Amino acid sequence: MGFLLLLLAAIPRLHAQTGENILLIVNRNDAVSRQIGDYYRPRRSIPGQNVCYLSTTSDEEIKWDIYEQQIERPVGDCLKKAGLQEKVLYLVTTLGVPLKVEGSGSGLTAEYASVDSELALLYSKLKGARFQRGGGITNPFFMKRDVPFRHPAFPIYLVTRLAAYDFSGVKDMIDRALVVRNRGKFVVDLNSESDEEGNNWLRNAAILLPADRLIFDESKKVLYDLKEVIGYASFGSNDVNRKRRHLGFEWLPGAIATEFVSTNARTLKRPPVDWTYTSWRDRLHFFAGTPQGLSADMLQDGATGASGNVYEPYLAGCARPDYLLPAYYQGRNLAESYYLSLPWLSWQGVVLGDPLCSLGKP
Repeated sequence: MGFLLLLLAAIPRLHAQTGENILLIVNRNDAVSRQIGDYYRPRRSIPGQNVCYLSTTSDEEIKWDIYEQQIERPVGDCLKKAGLQEKVLYLVTTLGVPLKVEGSGSGLTAEYASVDSELALLYSKLKGARFQRGGGITNPFFMKRDVPFRHPAFPIYLVTRLAAYDFSGVKDMIDRALVVRNRGKFVVDLNSESDEEGNNWLRNAAILLPADRLIFDESKKVLYDLKEVIGYASFGSNDVNRKRRHLGFEWLPGAIATEFVSTNARTLKRPPVDWTYTSWRDRLHFFAGTPQGLSADMLQDGATGASGNVYEPYLAGCARPDYLLPAYYQGRNLAESYYLSLPWLSWQGVVLGDPLCSLGKP
């Protein structure tokens, strides 16, 4: 018994965080952004000094000078003015804050990035660090399954976004995050037409989840219309057998999702009701520049969190379900679970959801 107690004492504790660990970022020039901030702040008891008001455009895509002058610098000033650089662990952007930064180049050295992924580096930048603009930066928290997230051990901020297609969708997402329980099924759906490494990551996720909480499929069929879903991972619209835009799931409060889709966070604008997936040859029916699925659809349908990419991340830059889903099942909060799974920062990823949302221990 004494040895067991010593062993348990050696396991790092996953401390629950609060609204005092959040910096809430609101665009004062955008009515929906202000509305979201006003709704979220009291529900997570975020102190007034932890709200950072920007004066910037509501455009989804911006240039680097706008990002640096109207987003990164003011956010840094908010943190420094209130003395919050260390205490704040999570930056929370809102719908109406720019989404992505347009740059030059291509491939793995492109100077394109999501605003949120770039903001993750701000902790180190406030201490004098400098980073190259092109390509991704290694995420120091990637794969750290059993280590508590804290400063200065991990010199980054975890950045999530309270965003959906409209205020109503964000409000529902926030409300669901407050009433979660650790129940329901984790759904892992492989792409049988692909031999990419992503299928191995999906298989590993299935191995690491409890069998009685798992729905796992390796066949050609796509899983639709499932009940009591708490976690989901697949190839999304990149699975050639995926014909339906909406999965038809019953998402439980707290449910999270990730898909290997290049541009599923390219926009948060709502597509037409009759828009559906098409091919790269059918340019007439693209939405926001591509035929690919959208992460916000899952939030509209009842999920509480989702990851996505604003430009091409390449498979190696996508969220890894074999780290994401087991961490979330074991009680990590939404922000920590997603950032455990993201290999690169200053890249294309976006995490949609309340960072403090947690299932609690199983």
